[in-house]
Parts: sequence; C-alpha cells; structure tokens
Amino acid sequence: MSGFKVRQPGLMTLITDGGRIGHHRIGLTTGGPLDPTAFAWANRLLGNDPTATALEVSIGGLVLEAEVDTWLVLTGGELPLKINGQEVERWHAHRVKAGDRIEAGFSQMGARGYLAVSGGFDIQPMFGSTATVQREKLGGLNGQKLQSGDLLPCAPATDGSGFRLPKRYQPNYRDAAPLRVILGYQQDAFSAVQKQLFFTSTYRISDRADRMGYRLEGPAIPPSINGILSEGICLGAIQVPSDGQPIVLLNDRQTIGGYPKIGSLFSQDLARLAQMLPGTEISFTPFTQDEAHNQLLLNQRYYSMIEPIAVTP
Repeated sequence: MSGFKVRQPGLMTLITDGGRIGHHRIGLTTGGPLDPTAFAWANRLLGNDPTATALEVSIGGLVLEAEVDTWLVLTGGELPLKINGQEVERWHAHRVKAGDRIEAGFSQMGARGYLAVSGGFDIQPMFGSTATVQREKLGGLNGQKLQSGDLLPCAPATDGSGFRLPKRYQPNYRDAAPLRVILGYQQDAFSAVQKQLFFTSTYRISDRADRMGYRLEGPAIPPSINGILSEGICLGAIQVPSDGQPIVLLNDRQTIGGYPKIGSLFSQDLARLAQMLPGTEISFTPFTQDEAHNQLLLNQRYYSMIEPIAVTP
C-alpha cells in the first residue's frame, strides 16, 4: 500500500489515535493525543472518525512526501505548514497529490501539532489502539517515534472533502490563565499553608517534561508522608515526591504510583499545559468537581455547535 514517505521525522513525531482504553489492569497506559481537542478537530475537518489515526508532531521539523492523492489538515500549535514550499493555512483541509512535499515547520507557539489525512493512516492496532507509547514499545510502526524512510500507509481520497475552522474558534495557545486543579482526598497530606503556597505561587516547567509528565520547579510543598501504598493514577494527577516539587502526570504515565497527590488538573487545562514548552511559567487555582463537570458539558456543547466551513477543491 502507498501513503506518505517520511523524509524527515522531526524532533518527535508519533502515530496516535484516541488512546489505548481499558488496559490499565495489565499495566498498559493510555497514550493518545496530549491535546485531544486539536486531535479531534484534525479528524473532524476531514470528516473522519473522531479517533482515526493521525500524527502528533512535537515541536516540528516533519517532512513527508505524498504517494497518494488525498486531503490533509494540520491543527494544534503554531507549526508553519508548507506544501511544495508554499505556506498554507493550518486548521484548514488541503488537497495534496502524489509527489507533493509536506513540511510542518518548527513551532512558533504551542508544543504539539496534529496532522491527519482523509480516512486516517492505516496502521495495525495493538491492544485495540494504534497510539505509540515508546516506553512500552506499543503502537505506531515499531512502538517508536517516526524514522526517516518510514512509510505511513493510507488510502487515496480523490473524491473526499474537507473543511476549515475560522480563527475565532481556534484555541488560544497564548492563554496564561491559571490552570484549574480539583483537590483530591490526599490533600490532607498537605497543610493549609502548603496548599495556599501552591495556589498563590508561580511554577516553571522544567526541562524534564515529556509525555509521561511535566516536572515543575518552584516553591516546595513536601507532603507530610513520604509515600503511600501504590494505587492507580488518573490522567492529570499532580503527585508530589519528598522534594516537594510537583509533577503533573500525562498520557504516558505509569498506571500505579506511591507518591501523595494534592489533586488533579482539570482535563481541558491539561491540554493547555501539554502545549506549553519547558521554561514557561504557570500558576494554579482551585476548582470543584461540580465546576469541572459543568465546564466539561459546556465545552462539549460548544464543540458540537461549531459548524466548520466547507473547502472548495
């Protein structure tokens, strides 16, 4: 089967879909897109299934050569998109033909871009998902990031269609609003003073930030206990080891852990965090479960009400 040939893989480009759901019991983490909204839009703008296999392009530098006629779209962070050397719009479906050169340049703002093609890439799933998790060597082509010379198979889409998303509906990756945190039952391991310090201080994303978790640097809030019995870890959990420096756990996190957790980051803000580069300064604000539930419903309603604009071939 033909598809797209990888000429340059970029800093880290991963094959991904909606994630490997339902396998924590055997120790497999979820994986999947760090920015689910940008990923969903990449597929929606092509009329794909919402979880169709696409590429997560971290930072940029990806160069592909098309071997089929199809449509593609790039959403997410501000990675310049070029087709045959001509810069074209992001969040906008484009027709490409066999022989075309596609480049996703280095990000101006935002850490992750999502490149999708009509019908999705045709990748063999493992444990029900094509999502690449490098630590577990699962998903993708070989359980690893893309390499030069890889072939990304996909079917031609000569009669396909595409859409574009107006600028006013696109996420603002320059938003510096505080990240919302739902406190958990282990908050009792942190004094009132420590919690106040956490919510009134500025933290910096350290260089040790990856798909497993974002390690933060700032005022220490060491818990009153050194550890707990290992337990399941939810997406967005903010665990605090004995040095008091918080770690926000992301999609490729371990499935269990024994550090106390002050709470969990609201899922919509987790995507915002994953779009931030090391060195970015962030702050936190408390958020209740009821507020989080209501906001999620509002966000889902808002997404479903947006009508993207059809693109003329």
